[in-house]
Amino acid sequence: MTSISAPPQRFSLKPYLEFARVAFEREATYRFEVFTSIGSLLVRVYLFRMVWTALYAQNVAPKDLSLQDAITYSTVALLMSLVLDIDQTRLIHDKLHDGSIATDFMKPINVPLYFFSDGTGEVLFHSVLILPSLALAALIVHIDIPPPDVLGAFFLSFLFGYLVGLLMNFILNCIAFWTLEIHAVQLIVTWITDLLGGQIIPLIFFPLAFQGFIFALPFAAIYSTPLLIYVGSVTPERYPEVLGLQVMWIAIFAVISVFIWRAGARRVVVQGG
Repeated sequence: MTSISAPPQRFSLKPYLEFARVAFEREATYRFEVFTSIGSLLVRVYLFRMVWTALYAQNVAPKDLSLQDAITYSTVALLMSLVLDIDQTRLIHDKLHDGSIATDFMKPINVPLYFFSDGTGEVLFHSVLILPSLALAALIVHIDIPPPDVLGAFFLSFLFGYLVGLLMNFILNCIAFWTLEIHAVQLIVTWITDLLGGQIIPLIFFPLAFQGFIFALPFAAIYSTPLLIYVGSVTPERYPEVLGLQVMWIAIFAVISVFIWRAGARRVVVQGG
């Protein structure tokens, strides 16, 4: 007797594009949050300008980073934060916490890709906010624009930094498979990233004895590397080195992500919300 097996389903990108579209529209509905996000960014741009101006007036800043470079650095960092500060995969934690992830595993979808798609819609929406934020920030501070080759290296490094942060957050959210609550761990990682990532203070301000170690950490790959490329502190001959380090962390975190997802998916813990 000949058995006829059902043909394997072909992968379709269409549902994941729809997930991203829905997430984009969901974010667009919170107009008040949009205005407050841009307003908060502009306030911080002004405050950073005042802080850097005061510090440089006291000659407490490194000579290889001018006042204008420091102001540009902080402004570009704040614009980058509109995207990089988003936890694109936090839906994993939310669904593990309320138990609804159990039904996601029964749907004919790739569950991790579903989470990434939902987060991508949110990221794309906040990416759109960069343009009006940049235009308004230019009314407060002067932002230097580097040459095209430097700008191209910056955007490539920005992409690599985004992927490092994305995979790092994915791993943190997957810890919820075992702990359900990860807020304490996230706070610690956020604090370390703020300190050693270069978003607030350029890492070249740290003592030379520690810079080699700090720059080798994955936190520096998120903010510091693209920002130092932008302001010219990282010269073109060092691009292969710093970009290669970002790629290395992407590869390491990607392998860890695969293993931790597979291990967590085998033991889904459902907690009633």
